[in-house]
Amino acid sequence: MKLQWIDLLIFGIYIIGVVALGLYATRRSARTKRDYFLAGDKLPWWMIGGSIIAANISSHHLVGAMGTAYSRGFVAITLEWGAILIGFNALLWIFLPFYLRNGFYTTPEYLEKRFGTKTRVLYALLILFTYVFVEIGAVLYLGGLTLHALFGIPILYSILGMALLTGLYTVLGGLRAVIWTEMVQLVVLVLGGIILTFSTIHAAGGFGAIAESSKNWKMFYPASDPDFPWTMYLGGLLCISVFYCATNQFIVQRVLAAKNEWHGRMGVIFGDYLKFLVPLIITVPALIAPKFLPKLEQPDLLFATLVETLLPKGLVGLVMAGLISAIMSHISGAINSCTTILTVDVYTQFINKKASDEQAVRFGKRSGVVIILLGILSAILLISYSDKPVFLYLMNLYGLFTPGIATMFLMGVFWKRTTAAGALAAGLLTIPLSLLMEFCFPQMPFFNRTGIVFWTCMILCALVSLFTAASKSTELNNLVWTRESLRIPEPEKKYYRGLRNPTIWWLLITAMVLYFFVRYF
Repeated sequence: MKLQWIDLLIFGIYIIGVVALGLYATRRSARTKRDYFLAGDKLPWWMIGGSIIAANISSHHLVGAMGTAYSRGFVAITLEWGAILIGFNALLWIFLPFYLRNGFYTTPEYLEKRFGTKTRVLYALLILFTYVFVEIGAVLYLGGLTLHALFGIPILYSILGMALLTGLYTVLGGLRAVIWTEMVQLVVLVLGGIILTFSTIHAAGGFGAIAESSKNWKMFYPASDPDFPWTMYLGGLLCISVFYCATNQFIVQRVLAAKNEWHGRMGVIFGDYLKFLVPLIITVPALIAPKFLPKLEQPDLLFATLVETLLPKGLVGLVMAGLISAIMSHISGAINSCTTILTVDVYTQFINKKASDEQAVRFGKRSGVVIILLGILSAILLISYSDKPVFLYLMNLYGLFTPGIATMFLMGVFWKRTTAAGALAAGLLTIPLSLLMEFCFPQMPFFNRTGIVFWTCMILCALVSLFTAASKSTELNNLVWTRESLRIPEPEKKYYRGLRNPTIWWLLITAMVLYFFVRYF
């Protein structure tokens, strides 16, 4: 596809503007750990919610999820809206008080305080592997694939360009630079998505195409479905959602940087509303596109095909800026989360326990460079992958280790009898058990395999805990869920009056999502 000068101008101005904003934010980045990794604990609710979704939505949604919806239907949206009902609720009502009241930098700090150092290290190793190969590598690959399909740019050059530009301001500026750029990127992402959605609706014959398509919308498929069996809600989707939304440093880091608990809660709820909207503007075009694109050989190229086929000059540049927004915001968040974990959970714990804030920040920046290079290498490895939608491939990767992580956190929070040995057993066996299930039952839907591994980890954790010494009650203060966990801190009660009460807005978005699940059962 040949870009018009106006498209190149819009695209170029956007890229230069985002990088410039990120670099400007680095000037305000202090040398303290708390400022570099948590933006000084000063984030308001709207920045928390906006940055959560800007970091979450990326090329594996605009490209991968759109391709999955094209080939499998409306059920693809259940993974996103399921997060509102499961994962974000777990963060909102269960884990958020523990994180903020203990002043944690990272989610693994909870595991150390609850179970000891070994669980913290285990989490760090599992999560770093995932960030490099899934959150960075796969996102770079999908973005490069789309740029290649549209403009003929070699995938390798696209990967290198996106990684280096994003890494520049992320490494220099820390979370503040990440948040500032994410807010701009969210606006461009949503605007570009809405433009593409309305263009697709127009090409399909108007809003009547949506009404016609909705007759076939389903959110629950038979248990025998190879990708989305209804049984996924019994374990697979449950543990992946709890992990990704409630215990994942990549998402939770924004909540850890909240001004206070009210801002943290409202931020998560605002994120719920965005999580409801953005998947709609990604999924709807994919559902009505078959009316004029009935036989697309590679579903992951649907986004590129719609842009090339439907958009006039000028709008192509804006929509492509939306795609790059999604990629850059996701990568920057993943890099920052990696450097935070490497610094707080590895460097200051085992390499230099007496490290000053300046030394910690310096290590974080250097480790960020290494993470970028590893992400580029993993993206290059994915270039040869094309036998099924990449979005499903990413879910498979999550299914390898999330059962163990979700078990450690859930059992740690809800059962005071859980011991360090039980949590370690679940964490260590999650990958071997997942690989064994895949080897023995290759035809079983991966959500079902993941669910079986999850409940096996839960049972194993319980059994090992019963045969090992329990922690003293005095050691579990503010680490195990009780009614006190929901009690509002006295200084913040003034925020919970009238329409400022987070519960009102939570009930509204929950009802909206439940309506769709019931309506398209």
